Amino acid sequence: MKPSVSQRVGIALGSNLGRKLAHLQIARDLLKNIAVPGALFRQAPIYQTEPVHCPDGSPDFFNTVVEFAFTGTPFDLLGHTQAIEFKLGREATPERNAPRIIDVDILYFGSEEIDAGLLVLPHPRLTSRRFVLQPLADIRPELVLPGDQVTIAEHLQHLDSAEAPLALVQAHW
Repeated sequence: MKPSVSQRVGIALGSNLGRKLAHLQIARDLLKNIAVPGALFRQAPIYQTEPVHCPDGSPDFFNTVVEFAFTGTPFDLLGHTQAIEFKLGREATPERNAPRIIDVDILYFGSEEIDAGLLVLPHPRLTSRRFVLQPLADIRPELVLPGDQVTIAEHLQHLDSAEAPLALVQAHW
């Protein structure tokens, strides 16, 4: 049964194949279609980032984060995010972190904490990745994730990562 109250949800978007900016825009627009009509839809700037834990020779990514109100269950949202990946042509590959047309990852779902194998919320690697923390801090610096005690901005400030600095691609898209 779907909850009658909407939740604020955060979604990370990434692409490192083909028309990366267009892929992010299409994914964003498809997410707007499932957002609560009229509710605030936040979108962070798009950054170019070096691949993290990807096969050698992987192209750079374009990464961003969006946040919106969603009515449904976390598993409903997972179905939507997977459908968006499928619609944009993401192919299943046995190689972990292989280059991809689109990646649509749920970062958080309101105050939910879930560990259900296929879905873990908040995303278990969210606070250790600059390519997620920076765009999220741009739109929700004071957010404290469920089960956490510090803000996203504080996580970013104290991030111990070998990731290269992010390059701004487009602030408004």
